[in-house]
Amino acid sequence: MLGVEGDGALVRARGLSKRFGDFEAVKGIDLEVRPGEAFGFLGPNGAGKSSTMRMISCVSPRTGGELSVLGMDPGRDGPAIRARLGVVPQQDNLDSELTVRQNLQVYGRYFGMSKAHVRQKATELLEFAQLTERADAEVEPLSGGMKRRLTIARSLVNDPELLLLDEPTTGLDPQARHLLWDRLFRLKQQGTTLIVTTHYMDEAEQLCDRLVVMDGGRIAAEGSPGELISRYSTREVLELRFTPGTQGEAEPRVADLADRVEVLPDRLLLYTDDGESALKAAHDRGVAPVSSLVRRSTLEDVFLRLTGRSLVD
Repeated sequence: MLGVEGDGALVRARGLSKRFGDFEAVKGIDLEVRPGEAFGFLGPNGAGKSSTMRMISCVSPRTGGELSVLGMDPGRDGPAIRARLGVVPQQDNLDSELTVRQNLQVYGRYFGMSKAHVRQKATELLEFAQLTERADAEVEPLSGGMKRRLTIARSLVNDPELLLLDEPTTGLDPQARHLLWDRLFRLKQQGTTLIVTTHYMDEAEQLCDRLVVMDGGRIAAEGSPGELISRYSTREVLELRFTPGTQGEAEPRVADLADRVEVLPDRLLLYTDDGESALKAAHDRGVAPVSSLVRRSTLEDVFLRLTGRSLVD
């Protein structure tokens, strides 16, 4: 395929770094994105996700290392790469003075498409984004979910080989998020390669075939959601809830019942492969929580183990 690295990667980075003055936002990361997959960047604020995406999208030059996108060098071939990318920024930047349909048609003209082709493409994308009934409406009154779907539809005008989505569902309600996930899943089924940054763990599990967890400008872990859970967590988590301030008394009595015990202000988290057995053993030892819950481990457990629970501004 034209524009694919010899090793099959659409995006390949080696020792990639980005510095802003004395601050190093991205600290020498290695990664590969393969054709047809959904690849995710997961991490707290300031982890370096957006800085990496901006380098891949050819709008921010790298400071050091190697970066290849679609078999080309962003520093030399930026315009040629951008012509084959679709980019969905964190904030919608639609033209509020144009209608929904006009936002698609005007954007398509930037890629040199004929008026007839742009009209046809806009009709297809309106249907894909479930916005056909709002085609001639103004943009401003649209809901947040509709604006987000329009922004994604606009990014597909040029039939991109690689679609970059920076925090695609931030601020959306659950229904709008699930509809957006459905649209992105359909794109992947059609062969579009997706790169997604997100801080929603369920989103990463839903969308991503592989992902990296970034923290402090570095890659802390890489793998599929299932691989990361298997590597950094246990099969199940037993949550024991207590009256706040009393959970510490129970910790030494259950410490040997799990691979790891985490103490929170109102509960204990016991990481174990058999939550029900651990719960029975805790009860047998006289531990009496206010409530208990056995659940499967999730990417959130992995994320918090790798990056910590402290708030990052």
